[in-house]
Amino acid sequence: MKLHFSKTYCLLTILLFTIEVFIGACMHDKYIRPFGGDFLVVMLIYCFVKTFIALPVNTAALSTLLFAYMVEVSQYFKLVNHLGLKNVPWANILLGNSFSWTDMLMYTLGILMALAFEKLTTKRSHTANGQ
Repeated sequence: MKLHFSKTYCLLTILLFTIEVFIGACMHDKYIRPFGGDFLVVMLIYCFVKTFIALPVNTAALSTLLFAYMVEVSQYFKLVNHLGLKNVPWANILLGNSFSWTDMLMYTLGILMALAFEKLTTKRSHTANGQ
């Protein structure tokens, strides 16, 4: 694992974070807030990791997806309650408090989208460099 700084992933992280904040603050619908946020959050975490750590794409994607799954499973077991953080707003926001198979699906689709984006941009880079 090699530490580095990627300006591209940093900008993507900031963009995705901004979108997530907008969704959380302004969207009160039945689709974008519950599904779009989960879809985008794994891409946000993936980009954040890639901002500072030089990991292969598949390793970073799988690690991010497993992390998201672990957080979701912790909701099934009511981890926030067991930690005594039931009434702490930031804990409920970060860890969540209700398990959902739909969230697991959205995390999976979000990582697949990140992988597709990586493949597309890698292909473009090779084409642009004459490879």
